[in-house]
Amino acid sequence: MEHFFKALSYSRDGFCFLVKETAFRQELLMLVLALPLVAWLKGAQSVLETLPWGLLVLIVEALNTGIEKTVDLCSPQIHPLAKAAKDVSSFACGTAIAVFIFVCARTLFF
Repeated sequence: MEHFFKALSYSRDGFCFLVKETAFRQELLMLVLALPLVAWLKGAQSVLETLPWGLLVLIVEALNTGIEKTVDLCSPQIHPLAKAAKDVSSFACGTAIAVFIFVCARTLFF
């Protein structure tokens, strides 16, 4: 049980760190604005169908931030592999955002 509470503490610390990141705050805002709109226009069931995709955006952003911070720690020098790691994780974020926007648009308009 002690491990469980330590894990919760680590998760809280991670969230507190992420909230300081501009991209995470923007994506969180996107989610906070989109879900009530979906609820208002299409109902609670549509929110339940849309929410996992919004949470996926936050998860991917968290992993992206972890990769970026790890790369920065490992090598403060500019290196093609460091750039590739950051670019690939950024692509994952962009793709997750695009999927969320697509799901919201499909839910709202079709």
